[in-house]
Parts: sequence; C-alpha cells; structure tokens
Amino acid sequence: MTDQVLGFVGVGRMGGPMAGRLLDAGYSLCIHDISGEATAPLVARGAKLAKSPAEVASSAEIVLVSLPTPDIMKAVVLGADGVIAGTRVRTVIDLSTSGPGAAKVVAAALARQNITLVDSPVSGGIKGAVAGTLAVMVSCPKATYPTVESLLKVFGKLFYTGELPGLAQTAKLANNLMAAAALVITSEAVAMGVKAGLDARVLIDIINASSGRNSASVDKFPRAVLPGTFDFGFATGLSYKDVRLCVDEAEAMGVPMVCGASVRQMLAITNARFGATSDFTSIAKVLEEWAGVEMRG
Repeated sequence: MTDQVLGFVGVGRMGGPMAGRLLDAGYSLCIHDISGEATAPLVARGAKLAKSPAEVASSAEIVLVSLPTPDIMKAVVLGADGVIAGTRVRTVIDLSTSGPGAAKVVAAALARQNITLVDSPVSGGIKGAVAGTLAVMVSCPKATYPTVESLLKVFGKLFYTGELPGLAQTAKLANNLMAAAALVITSEAVAMGVKAGLDARVLIDIINASSGRNSASVDKFPRAVLPGTFDFGFATGLSYKDVRLCVDEAEAMGVPMVCGASVRQMLAITNARFGATSDFTSIAKVLEEWAGVEMRG
C-alpha cells in the first residue's frame, strides 16, 4: 500500500482499468478525461477530478497518460493547458501507442522543462488491463526506471527496451503489425476453407493443432469471429492507426514493408466499410463479403 499521489490523463477503455488497478494497489489518483462517463467510476472510488491536464500535473510528480492518437497525446502533454504546464510534474509515463516519432518530440520538449518521459506502451487489450496481465514495454533513462518500476508492475509484465525514447514504441508497433497481419491471413485462409465446404470451427481447430497456429486463430476467431459477435475489444481505427505508424516508421528507416503495406490496405478497407469504431475483427467480415461466406462453424 502507498499514499503516493499519481496523475492520470485519459481514463477511457484502456486507461480506466489501468487507473482502477492503481487504486486497488493503494495509490491516490488525480485524473482528467474529456468524458464524464469515463471519470465517474474512478471518482466514485475516491479519485480527485481535475479540470485539465495541467491541473493533474500540478497535483502529482508522476503523470500517466493513455490516449488514442499521437496528435492527441502531443496536445495533452505539450499543449497550453497540458501536462507540461503543471507545477509539480517531474515524470510523464506515456502508455499510449503514439509511435517513436512522437515519443522523440515529446521527450525533447519535456526535457527542456526538466521533465522525463517514460515511453511505455502496453499490449494485451482491455482484458489484460483489467486483469493486470499486460505486456508493458518501457524505454527511459536507467536512473528513472527504478522510480516507476513498481507502479508499472501493477499493469503486468515489464520489458525494459533501453534508454532512447521511442524504442518501446517501436516494439509495440512491431507487435501490433503482426497481430493485425495474423487476423488478415487467418480470415483469408478460413474464408477459402468455408467456401470449399469446410466447417469454420473444425478448420480453426486444425490450424490450432498445426503449424499455422497464431494469435488470431487461438484467440480472436474463437472469441469474436466464429460466434459472429465481432466484439474482441480493439477498434478498427486504432489498429489502422498503429499499422500506418509502423509502416511509415519502417519506410523512413529504409526497412521495406511489403506484407505490412498489404495489412495497412486491408485495415483501410475495413475502416472505410465498417467505420473506425467497429471492432478490428471486422477484417473477417470484409473477407466474408468478398467470398460470399460466413465463417461461423
């Protein structure tokens, strides 16, 4: 248990459960979100509600942020009434998937105010955020790591990637590209099988007992595609954003992304067809429409 006060900006679908785990661990929280619906459950549990990110950063030396896009993250942290304008903050922990480019920009701006950025995206979805089983990637100065290690362990398993800002973001983008790619290729394979006359569930069972097994066949298809619910819990727009960031960053480094570009295109199509707020397992719905089948089993 601890009486340390932490700041938390962005307590939505991912940030909310993570903030809740900090309360469970005995931390006091000062929070801000543009959604009253998001903050209400935490306020009911004792969190203090702030009117702005700057007010949060005037209440706590460590401020965590969990935000949907790089532009929003930069505005919240560096804006006129942002975290950087707080009077107490000394460390900012970015739990968002904002990309290495944004991490470098924000780290440099914060450093000029003697504030340290801890680049710390997470993977594992809402389920992992609730259970405290997230993969937590961390890049920050070695001297800073011990000051944030215990609180980050509340979220899951830590992976220290190095001192340079953006390294953890690079690891997260690589993971999210592969997760989306697995969903695309599994959707194509199962659509082919169903078109030929195979039962979708039997085919998934075969894949999961064989060399084609992957995160989509093991988890996403059984949970969200075969039942026809398409409610895995990760938005198409966010997956599209992550894959775009990954491909753009890779191409800027001179790393070809032939498969990555195809995955980005499939997400662009899914985003256009079903909308940014649809679940990213809707990729399978695109294949269903194109193939004229339903992958239910």
